[in-house]
Amino acid sequence: MLRVTKHIAQRDATKRVTYLCHKIVVSSNSNYSTLNHRFGGGSYHRQQQHGSNGQGSGGQHFRSDFLAPHGPKAWTIPPNRGYGMVVVRILRGALKLRYLLLGGAIGGGMTLNKKYEDWKDGLPDLKWLEEALPQGEKWSQFSKTLMEIGGAVKDVIEIAKDDIKSKTTVAALSLSQDESRKKYDNLQSQVETLQTEIMNVQIKYQKELEKMEKENRELRQQFLILKQNKKTSTKKIKKSLIDMYSEVLDELSGYDTSYSMADHLPRVVVVGDQSSGKTSVLESIAKARIFPRGSGEMMTRAPVKVTLAEGPYHVAQFRDSDREYDLTKESDLSELRREVEFRMRASVRGGKTVSNEVISMTVKGPGLQRMVLVDLPGIISTMTVDMASDTKDSIHQMTKHYMSNPNAIILCIQDGSVDAERSNVTDLVMQCDPLGRRTIFVLTKVDLAEELADPDRIRKILSGKLFPMKALGYYAVVTGRGRKDDSIDAIRQYEEDFFKNSKLFQRRGVIMPHQVTSRNLSLAVSDRFWKMVRETIEQQADAFKATRFNLETEWKNNFPRLRESGRDELFDKAKGEILDEVVTLSQISAKKWEEALNDSLWDKLSNYVFENIYLPAAQSDSFNTMVDIKLRQWAEQALPAKSVEAGWETLQKEFIALMEKAKKSPDHDNIFDNLKAAVVDESIRRHTWEDKAIDMLRVIQLNTLEDRFVHDKSEWDQAVKFLETSVKAKLAQTEETLNEMFGPGQFTRLTHWKSLTEDQNKRRHVKTELDKILRNDDKHIPTLSYDELTTVRKNLQRENIEVDTDYIRQTWFPVYRRHFLKQALHRASDCRKAYYLYSQQGAECDINCNDVVLFWRIQQVIRVTANALRQQVINREARRLDKEIKEVLDEFSEDEEKKSHLLTGKRVTLAEELIKVRQIQEKLEEFINSLNQEK
Repeated sequence: MLRVTKHIAQRDATKRVTYLCHKIVVSSNSNYSTLNHRFGGGSYHRQQQHGSNGQGSGGQHFRSDFLAPHGPKAWTIPPNRGYGMVVVRILRGALKLRYLLLGGAIGGGMTLNKKYEDWKDGLPDLKWLEEALPQGEKWSQFSKTLMEIGGAVKDVIEIAKDDIKSKTTVAALSLSQDESRKKYDNLQSQVETLQTEIMNVQIKYQKELEKMEKENRELRQQFLILKQNKKTSTKKIKKSLIDMYSEVLDELSGYDTSYSMADHLPRVVVVGDQSSGKTSVLESIAKARIFPRGSGEMMTRAPVKVTLAEGPYHVAQFRDSDREYDLTKESDLSELRREVEFRMRASVRGGKTVSNEVISMTVKGPGLQRMVLVDLPGIISTMTVDMASDTKDSIHQMTKHYMSNPNAIILCIQDGSVDAERSNVTDLVMQCDPLGRRTIFVLTKVDLAEELADPDRIRKILSGKLFPMKALGYYAVVTGRGRKDDSIDAIRQYEEDFFKNSKLFQRRGVIMPHQVTSRNLSLAVSDRFWKMVRETIEQQADAFKATRFNLETEWKNNFPRLRESGRDELFDKAKGEILDEVVTLSQISAKKWEEALNDSLWDKLSNYVFENIYLPAAQSDSFNTMVDIKLRQWAEQALPAKSVEAGWETLQKEFIALMEKAKKSPDHDNIFDNLKAAVVDESIRRHTWEDKAIDMLRVIQLNTLEDRFVHDKSEWDQAVKFLETSVKAKLAQTEETLNEMFGPGQFTRLTHWKSLTEDQNKRRHVKTELDKILRNDDKHIPTLSYDELTTVRKNLQRENIEVDTDYIRQTWFPVYRRHFLKQALHRASDCRKAYYLYSQQGAECDINCNDVVLFWRIQQVIRVTANALRQQVINREARRLDKEIKEVLDEFSEDEEKKSHLLTGKRVTLAEELIKVRQIQEKLEEFINSLNQEK
């Protein structure tokens, strides 16, 4: 019964796998016949022809190939023959199982590939994305199908595993226990390998499915977003009048920071003594506690320009920032106060206490009056030890600057809780506005004044009879109860309650109701502000129009064929030209690079070759041995680093040459020269050659120097030419040294009226004696013996010339060098036609050509080094230099001071001023048009 059940399960699982694989292959339009062949040589076709129940010959053939036979007679065969048949059938089943799995995997892969290609082809047409991408149901069905394949195959493997175990047990009856265990373990490992392969394939395709489904969902979401954005029409946001006016003021501040030329547009300047409550008045008008607070400490260290505007939400925002602070949230208020304090302290540099840098802020909210207010540092009468020595004068000058604007509304804040005589601000206000035509007086802390001051005195202040200062209006406000945590609403409610119940204001006819509360004050200030704006804005626009006309005329007269380009535009143009030169650097041919590197390397290495290798080896009895030692030491230590140094100098030289060549072009603009030179210098200073290049060069150079035999006649001729050229160049340098040491010849002295110095005359006598030594010994060693030195001295003493041995040696060195170099030239000439003799006899050649071999080896090292450096330059260093140049340009572009220093001249300053004036005038005209429309 158990065997029948197993047989039925096995047959069902096989049919299930076959059907599912067939479904995948057909859906992907793959080669059905190939996959069917891998299932067992067409057995599936025969099964379909004879019926799907597995009773035909095809079905029997399929089962006999894939599974072991069953039935009571299955195991009555002889033991040896039966064991062989069992093993063969088990192996055949395992192999067919592998083919089945591979076929399923290939079919599934082809299906996935086809669907992925269809999906990819549809991607560019985002307009019809739903049609291009596969539907979610298809993907779900496909994933489900693969999962069913995995489950079915797993069932087949479990059945085959059980069957293999049973058959292996029966076969083991005729074998020894050790052999049966070995066979069983082998079959067990094959089954486990198949299981691992199946699981890996299943996991791989499951991951691919999940990845493609995720991308599908993301693309659909993007498509929906694009579709919604298409339907949404972009509306131009209309700026409010006060925002436009604030932008005009900001432009003017940047145009003329001294406020002494054209920045005369109206604004409300809040002035007062320190701790008089001026900041609290501004906060009450803005309906938010937006400024940092301190107990007696100076908190306002720089001018703060606050633009008030009406809006649906109560928010604040800095001019140079996109972040909005929600003023209804205490957390945002705290962050805003911290930011204001940070900006104030950051603006104070060089040990200063106050700064002229303006902090611009916009506050919008329901019911706010539209105006621009500037809060200034409070006026002080005494300085503390932590203040700069010029703090008091700086605050006075800053306050006068703002109040001297003929269109500035002065909001003069007076502390009502202290004696009026102690105030410093009223005298300043009287100096700037003696008639009081643009001054509004505000008495703060009236609640404290009620307890401390005489009521009649307060009434005199508010009626303008106590101070000689005149004003447009006098107002009394209460700025708080002395609690830091009170909200503006609580303060305003306290203010209104105070004025309703105060004894100071109960008598009618003394103080008018409109003279009290912050609300009435803000209405009065706003009304006066807009009246002055309407009166002055057109005058300022006309003034800038005239300024613009004058500047444009001056530009046409001085630079008729050029457009007005500011520093930013000029910098961008210079940046493009520099980057173009970097691109040109990469277009230099490999041949030119190698020629330049060869020359640079020899210039860098020639002195070392002569002084440390060639001349010392020539003094030795064993020239070749000494050369090998010196060359190896050189290649292991100094040569790689010197080669990199030569490569970097060549790269630098070529780049600078390209920059100089660009200056000679007809469209060159010399206004960029300073900027380009600064960028190149900074980039070169930063650039360093890669460290690993030295190690790579060391290996190449050591391997090259191992070759000691010249290979052919052409290389021999090149080495001879290289030797002669190098020796002639060194001989020319030596002749220059000798000319300086011994003076000009007789012909030059006669024709140019020159004479010998005493030292030159003495050295000529020494040279005469040294020439005698060289004539007597043509192969003299580089040093003089003691006897030779003594002989020279005695001979000179006969001529009444006293010299020491060091003097003789100094003269001997260039004399011997010239002698040695001339002999080297003779040897090179003799070796020119001696290659065939050298190739046959080698080092034993009758003609001494060791010099040629040495310079051939050096020439080969220079050649391979130049080739390696050329590859490094083209593949790595030029790109790294390009990257560093871009970094330097980006840094310079953000440094306005650097750009102002490097881009100078009348052309730049005139263009900058013209662009700025044109910008301001356009904003003024835009504001005037909007102001007229509002009328």
